[in-house]
Amino acid sequence: MTAEVWPITDTFAAEIGDVDLSKPLSGDDWQVIEDAFNTYSVLVFPDQRLKQDEHVAFARRFGPIDMSMIADMDAGDLRVAPEIADVSNLTLEGEVMDADNRMIEFQRANRLWHTDSSFKPTPANASLLYMQAIPPVGGLTDFADMRAAWDALDDGLKVKIEGKVALHSIATSRAKMGFEMTPDENAAYPRVPQVMVRTHRASGRKSIYIASHVGEIVDMPEKETLALVDALMAHATQRQFVYTHRWRLNDLVIWDNKCTLHRGRDFDDLRWPRDAQRATSLDIGPTCEQEGIAVPLAAE
Repeated sequence: MTAEVWPITDTFAAEIGDVDLSKPLSGDDWQVIEDAFNTYSVLVFPDQRLKQDEHVAFARRFGPIDMSMIADMDAGDLRVAPEIADVSNLTLEGEVMDADNRMIEFQRANRLWHTDSSFKPTPANASLLYMQAIPPVGGLTDFADMRAAWDALDDGLKVKIEGKVALHSIATSRAKMGFEMTPDENAAYPRVPQVMVRTHRASGRKSIYIASHVGEIVDMPEKETLALVDALMAHATQRQFVYTHRWRLNDLVIWDNKCTLHRGRDFDDLRWPRDAQRATSLDIGPTCEQEGIAVPLAAE
């Protein structure tokens, strides 16, 4: 039986049925999934049973693996393979982290709207988040359709941001939540330039490309930068552009970082375990290069 697509809305988010991702995909199943990914941007695969290597192998269908930055941080021994970002609140022993655990503070910044790895020269393509323990309340995930947000954007703002380059840094988003990166971590992840408007190579649709990682727009004063980013974020995350996912045990959700924002919602992370493991694939190259925009000297 070929995989089936069950749209959640006409153009954003869909559930995929009749597919077991722990087994090799047929050519027909992969074509259904790839087409749905390019159309709906967020795909929900219910009731999957994936080993870590199977999770990573499926992520590789979308591009080279984006290695977890957590493996480079002062986070102690890893609970999962370095090809997987452990975005849970669990220790190596599987216990809920204490309040003074540095990594629980780091993970809380995922509650800000962002797109994965935009703080790396080549950002993320697809993210695949697999949920193996869920809190009884809270812990939902919001996704925002940045294609629809672009379509509805005021023409004056479209002109203002198209061709513009923003500088993204993981330190910027973490500082907003009171988390301080170490000098070594900042040296490993300096700010990088990303375009503010992208054209999806499969669909041809334009989208706004911003994130909580943005700290500067090239050739724009800081005060104006902050106001513009805040205005764009408020516009793009209006209710009509957002799908909220209420997790079920063993859901795998995939999203297209090229044209979506996402954020985790609050839950009692000092009480309830949430075992969330994310495998991520890299895009084909830096966004400025893809859009044919020269990186301004101020961004180098």
